[in-house]
Amino acid sequence: HSVVRNALFCLETATNEKENHVYTKALLAYAFALAGKEEKRKALLGSLEKEAVKKDGSVHWQRPGKEPEADLLYYRSRAPSAEVEMTAYVLLAHLTTQPAPSQEELSFASLIAKWISGQQNPNGGFSSTQ
Repeated sequence: HSVVRNALFCLETATNEKENHVYTKALLAYAFALAGKEEKRKALLGSLEKEAVKKDGSVHWQRPGKEPEADLLYYRSRAPSAEVEMTAYVLLAHLTTQPAPSQEELSFASLIAKWISGQQNPNGGFSSTQ
């Protein structure tokens, strides 16, 4: 459909921007995954992997310039909702591929899922409703 084609063209143009925020890249990666644009999806995921925070056997993304959290013995703060959302979009982009995600992608996705599950509150919810 022409509207979808034009929207994808607009998104492809956006990927050529010199500076894209990590949140934008996460959304674009998922959008291209849904659209079946495998090369764009892989390129964005490769770029995102370079910006990933790998810590304690998990992987997530955070806003650029954010101060690192202090590790306190008995308290672990939860990430802001935007960081949970963008990390979840990256996870979706990894898992939304045809015919199916590779074993390598599934292994990486499990590290992302580990971080996301650690962001749940005691009631099983998250700071974000996304």
